Amino acid sequence: MEQDENKIVDQLQDLMSRAKAAGADAADAIYVQGTSLSVSQRLGEPEHLERAEGYDLGLRVLIGKRQAIVSSSDTSAEAVDELLERAVAMAKVVPEDEFCGLAPEDLLAGDTPDLDECDDTEPDADALTAMAKAAEQAAMAVEGVSNSEGAEASWGRTFVALAATNGFARARVRTGSSISAAVLAGTGTAMERDYDWASAVYLADLPDPAEIGRRAGEQAVRRLNPRKAETAQVPVIYDPRVSQSLPAHLAGAINGSAVARGTTFLKDKMGEQVMAAGITIIDDPLRRRGLRSKGFDAEGIATTRRALIENGVLKTWVLDLRSARQLGLQSTGSASRGTSSPPSPSTTNLHIEAGTISRDDLLKGVESGFYVTEMMGRGISMVTGDYSRGATGFWIENGAIADPVSEVTIAGNLKTMFMEMTPADDLVFRYGTNAPTLRVDGMTVAGK
Repeated sequence: MEQDENKIVDQLQDLMSRAKAAGADAADAIYVQGTSLSVSQRLGEPEHLERAEGYDLGLRVLIGKRQAIVSSSDTSAEAVDELLERAVAMAKVVPEDEFCGLAPEDLLAGDTPDLDECDDTEPDADALTAMAKAAEQAAMAVEGVSNSEGAEASWGRTFVALAATNGFARARVRTGSSISAAVLAGTGTAMERDYDWASAVYLADLPDPAEIGRRAGEQAVRRLNPRKAETAQVPVIYDPRVSQSLPAHLAGAINGSAVARGTTFLKDKMGEQVMAAGITIIDDPLRRRGLRSKGFDAEGIATTRRALIENGVLKTWVLDLRSARQLGLQSTGSASRGTSSPPSPSTTNLHIEAGTISRDDLLKGVESGFYVTEMMGRGISMVTGDYSRGATGFWIENGAIADPVSEVTIAGNLKTMFMEMTPADDLVFRYGTNAPTLRVDGMTVAGK
């Protein structure tokens, strides 16, 4: 396989030479090859088995300050010739973009650390089926669970190669595996649903499938017989499976493209206190076996661990080359890219650092509040910071989780929410974006 991958990098370099010969001032190309296998079952019976293999090539051609991007899933010699011809023709007539362009050679990544991104273990359908079966059986064994929406196990491998006329030519391979289960508890019109899932770069790093199933079942049963909540302004505590949404909103608000357009409420807050003292948010693309780790970004620039927020102070935007040029800054090595679009800035392994207070102590300080376990909808304005989302969870009474609550809306403004945030000490890296249990004071819970 390594010989084939080296061959692909060589072919991309040859394509770069051909692009220059065809009239391009500069060019880059990205090649993505993916293999995946997934199985699912419901109520003990196989429901789905799919194996997919795909190839995709994206080519960007620049002539002066004009750029054109074309892509194709046909990588035959004839198709690539046509792709190149079309890209050059388009680049001659599209509008100019004064901020487009490749990375200068002095910014290109050299040697990068081994991030342990690729698991050599490739499970077969029988192994994944056994995992899905174990998860569903454990979920259905929980007393009160009455039906199943199914369990699924999957594995995938992705090879990405990037080459450009600035001399960059590198490839990386990553794998990923996941397990999930979703079940219903109760009967008739009094049924409730819940789920659990996990993903990892290495198959062996996944939790026991039975643990995933058991948690899904127990969480569904806990949600039975929910009550309505009165509208009130109270502390809201975010469970770790939903608290990750808050650093994700921060990442959107400091995305370089949004800052350059002026469409974020944090556009003029660099160097200022935008979150509570003690809050630190890290973007770490170099975490070993991280779900979003990478040693170089989609423009060939070396990645690095960065504090986006340090002790509540905004330290940096998330920048690719284009947004950095618009703002008169340097790229943070944060470019991501598909085969049919230009690079754009995004975070990698993002997390809020753990606090110093336990989850239980975080709860003890709440006389009356709301503990969120699931959210729906995306009622968020990045221009103003206004925040409104549907939620379900549990009411908090006298520092303890009490009755399940459903069909409520939690609302506030991210500017205030960030300043009223307290993290617990229970950070666990389970997702691409992670956070510990978070308490946010002064939010409005709208119920009946």
